[in-house]
This record gives sequence, C-alpha cells and structure tokens, in this order.
Amino acid sequence: MKNKRMKIARLERDMKQSDLAKKVGVTRQTIGLIEAGDYNPTLNLCIAICIALDKTLNDLFWEEK
Repeated sequence: MKNKRMKIARLERDMKQSDLAKKVGVTRQTIGLIEAGDYNPTLNLCIAICIALDKTLNDLFWEEK
C-alpha cells in the first residue's frame, strides 16, 4: 500500500526525498520505496521520519479505519 500521507507531509515541508533521507540517515531510494509501499520500515525509522516531518505515527503509518 502506497504511503501517500508520508509523501504529502514531505511535500508540505518542501522536502525532496533526498532531503528526508539525509535527515533520517537512509538513502533516497529507501524513502522512495517506503512511499511506493515496497519497503516496510523499522519502527525506529518510522519514528525518525515522524520527527523529521513533525508528524505522529498515527498521522503517517497506522492504517485508517
């Protein structure tokens, strides 16, 4: 499942995939794979992304009901 919420949050902060990747310590490809739904990030990486984007885990990663 694509992570559109993460992509939108990144774009709202005017960040490229490479900017976010550098901030959380992964490659740009990893961010792209997460956004495409082709990579399941660790909880630690999810938390780092949330901090970088000023969002909560609920905002970005938990499925909506």
